[in-house]
Amino acid sequence: MVSFLACSLLLHDCCAVIHGVAWVTILFRITSPGRSSGSGCTAGRWLLALEKNGDPTPMTVVTRFAPSPTGPLHIGGARTALYAWLYAKRHGGQFILRFEDTDRERSAETYARSILESMAWLGLHHHQGPLYQSQRMPRYHQVVQQLMAAGLAYHCYCTPQELDEMRAAQRQRSEKPRYDGRCRQRTAPRPGVPPVVRFRNPPDGEVVFDDLTKGTIVVANTELDDLILVRSDGQPTYNLCVVVDDLDMGVTHVIRGEDHVINTPRQINLFAALGAHPPRFAHVPLIMGADGKPLSKRHAAVDTLAYREQGYLPQALLNYLFLLGYSVGDQERFTLQEMADVFDLARVHRSSAVFDPKKLLWLNHQYIKESSPDLLAPLLLEHLAQRGCVPSAAPPLPAVVSIQQERCKTLAEMADKSLFFYAPPAGYAPKATERYFLQPHAARLLAAMSQQLAELGEWSQPEIARAIHQAATSFQLTLADVAQPLRLALSGDTVSPPIDATIYWLGRDEALQRLNAALVFLQSQAGGSAARSTAC
Repeated sequence: MVSFLACSLLLHDCCAVIHGVAWVTILFRITSPGRSSGSGCTAGRWLLALEKNGDPTPMTVVTRFAPSPTGPLHIGGARTALYAWLYAKRHGGQFILRFEDTDRERSAETYARSILESMAWLGLHHHQGPLYQSQRMPRYHQVVQQLMAAGLAYHCYCTPQELDEMRAAQRQRSEKPRYDGRCRQRTAPRPGVPPVVRFRNPPDGEVVFDDLTKGTIVVANTELDDLILVRSDGQPTYNLCVVVDDLDMGVTHVIRGEDHVINTPRQINLFAALGAHPPRFAHVPLIMGADGKPLSKRHAAVDTLAYREQGYLPQALLNYLFLLGYSVGDQERFTLQEMADVFDLARVHRSSAVFDPKKLLWLNHQYIKESSPDLLAPLLLEHLAQRGCVPSAAPPLPAVVSIQQERCKTLAEMADKSLFFYAPPAGYAPKATERYFLQPHAARLLAAMSQQLAELGEWSQPEIARAIHQAATSFQLTLADVAQPLRLALSGDTVSPPIDATIYWLGRDEALQRLNAALVFLQSQAGGSAARSTAC
């Protein structure tokens, strides 16, 4: 039987349906040089069977996320992964994680591990993988040999210099620079020149595909040159590997950035040459900064794990990315399941979305405020540990979370503002010291509060609050005038949770020790001032 690879492209309009959604529509043209139309072309029989028998049997939706491990997971890549994950989730399908690591110079295992860590942190777990293209080289070469044998690929012996001269001449003639197919008919090797392998792209006709995000896209085959499948060093190229992988892995829907639109017609032609239906494609607009340029470090953190380090919750980041360039009514907060329930590629905006760090920060704060302290406590512990603090006593972490979560927008901020609970201040903020400690009544106020706290019969927030009110009345001060010197004495600065809660959770002994340390500091300051006054 003649291999289906002997069939190139047939003029035929074919459309399949998966879960009620139309497949890509392609204009196929079959040309079998030297063979009659009745040659038994497998691809031709399959396409005609579709026409005769109707839609093929519905199959499981399979999506994939295929990052290149040449850097950490970009925030834009995280959104693409989320959309692919959600689509598979909504349709009860499979989600594949695949590393396109054929770029041997730039790919690194450390980046692959970082991407895996990012995906795990986000909770985007895969059903298959991680799969590595670098482990599939024999398969790619097998396909190339089949294409060569079928006359759908050929050796090109053009040198880089010759290609540069060809393109320069095309520019002089105001033509689009492209490979002109000069080696298409070459049969003899060129001594001393290692060849590349090129795909014999159809010379005429169109590629028409219905992008699930952008709508119908039409590209004339005359716009596509014969792309390189294998470089002169034997390394398969991206377009070959991705088509073979998607075909072998049964990928039904490819959701990726719009920068890949240029590759899609070429890949569709490759699928056709392999006698296979292409997946459905959805190209998602890129994420931009406020200046209209692609998102980069000058706009915000672009490494997904950087947001974990900054104290963002994964559900907040996912929620923000979900809504970034997507319409779903007035609801602002979604669980992953809720996202999957409403996700529809048709609702993805066709224009680029602008990343707004302030909106993400606001959303993260909402999640922190509404999360259970018990759930946030271990996350806060991680951030405290990064700061050299491993709590072994003092306030329980859930209690610290409960009195900080209204005030702190990130876990990193919460950790910074909670360190004082587990270690006495090493010093006092200079400006706050001048404003609140170097006042005539400061030492007497702290001494009075120390005595009242020591004599409290019941150690509770209401009793502590009552003692603070009594001190304010006794010294004829406002509550703020009492609370701020206390905060400074207890934490080293004037920012803390409500002062009665702060004192309560520090505990009686720790609070008294810190007040006494502040009194010693004030006495030393008073002694220094007296000495300076005598010297004058």
